[in-house]
Amino acid sequence: CWLNSSHPNTPFPLSVLLQVGFFPSECVELINDKVPQSVTNSVPKPVSKKHGKLITFLRTFMKSRPTKQKLKQRGILKERVFGCDLGEHLLNSGHDVPQVLKSCTEFIEKHGIVDGIYRLSGIASNIQKLRHEFDSEQIPDLTKDIYIQDIHCVGSLCKLYFRELPNPLLTYQLYEKFSDAVSAATDEERLVKIHDVIQQLPPPHYR
Repeated sequence: CWLNSSHPNTPFPLSVLLQVGFFPSECVELINDKVPQSVTNSVPKPVSKKHGKLITFLRTFMKSRPTKQKLKQRGILKERVFGCDLGEHLLNSGHDVPQVLKSCTEFIEKHGIVDGIYRLSGIASNIQKLRHEFDSEQIPDLTKDIYIQDIHCVGSLCKLYFRELPNPLLTYQLYEKFSDAVSAATDEERLVKIHDVIQQLPPPHYR
């Protein structure tokens, strides 16, 4: 508009104006005012037929997803053992206590009458091998020579499991109460207080 008014004998087509990229506000208002109603009504809908089909497909796909149980049965989904919340792990596995602790403590009760079973560390590669097997939802054969000759790796695995719990066995919530209980003046009072706090543990932690 402005170019045509400045140079009446030099017409500028709209394509040239669009390339310039700068218009006075009066010109923009003038163009908007003159857009026919039929043009504004013919603006495409936000979701085209093609997009509509895609959305329908995605909804159907999401609804037909297999459950976690089916994925576990097919071996596609594996639940974490180490580093997983105790209550969540037991709920997913259906066990009362973690299998890793059950297997390790049974082995230690039978073979662990050695010096410093929980104090001395086992061989790191054996610990990692055991961890990988439990994380893969397998129950390793702890009677293999490799573990019988390195009994401390089983004790180390137990400690590793407890160390990696997001919420410790005695829980962050009860930390102060346990701290107060062990600070009691006499053995008898200490025993009563610790027993009282243990009763307050969540069921998975209590078991």
